[in-house]
Amino acid sequence: MSVDIARDIPKSGFNFDNCKRNAQLLQNGFVPPKVVKTGTTIVGIIYKDGVILGADTRATEGPIVSDKNCSKIHYLAKNMYCCGAGTAADTEMTTDSIASQLELHRLNTGRQVPVVAANTLLKQMLFRYQGHISAALVLGGVDKTGAYIYCIHPHGSTDKLPYATMGSGSLAAMSVFESRWKPDMEEEEGKLLVRDAIRAGIFNDLGSGSNVDLCVIRKDSCDYLRNYELSNQKGERKLNYDFKLGTTAVLDTKIHKFEITEEVLPVPMEE
Repeated sequence: MSVDIARDIPKSGFNFDNCKRNAQLLQNGFVPPKVVKTGTTIVGIIYKDGVILGADTRATEGPIVSDKNCSKIHYLAKNMYCCGAGTAADTEMTTDSIASQLELHRLNTGRQVPVVAANTLLKQMLFRYQGHISAALVLGGVDKTGAYIYCIHPHGSTDKLPYATMGSGSLAAMSVFESRWKPDMEEEEGKLLVRDAIRAGIFNDLGSGSNVDLCVIRKDSCDYLRNYELSNQKGERKLNYDFKLGTTAVLDTKIHKFEITEEVLPVPMEE
């Protein structure tokens, strides 16, 4: 008796079996969920003594700027921070949840938590929810094995890179990194590079704006530079716009008299 094992092995390559099904669903009136447009510029680089993270400070609700100075660089541990792009509530709760797990890990082991452990916990959580958690993250940190930058996408895939950008202003920021980043940069040079990358996102992307936040993580210390630069400052009024009474001529005047009466309606009782 022979068993056809090859029959149960899936074919290699891409599978397009659902394409006809999806087209049929659309023809029958199925409305697919719409993508929510978010706006942010977050970046991270590895420099000579550690990593530098950067983010803008604009939070939006559709076409409305809801917060001009929000914080997008979240604390995970003393040796690592995480920038978040996407839905503000999702990035905040995701990083808070992982930060608590990392602290428990540190208390149980009595050791500094490696950056790769935070990357594993974050990508496992996001993969579990199949992209329904709108959180795109740039994780940066330094441990005893070195400095690391990780890109973590909402579906759980990750990239380990020397420099990274995410968010709607990522292309503008990446153009700055591609032209100026180099290995073993000094700290001040790295801070200026990250600042210019965030400024590129602020001035070329409508979803990014306001100020520049930086976070410099070294092997034995960390500096969170809140509002490192105020890129989009409101202009000051230069002229006096107070006009004397009678400056503008009154061409016509009409006075309408109204008689207002009030009627009290009975209030219905609730059971």
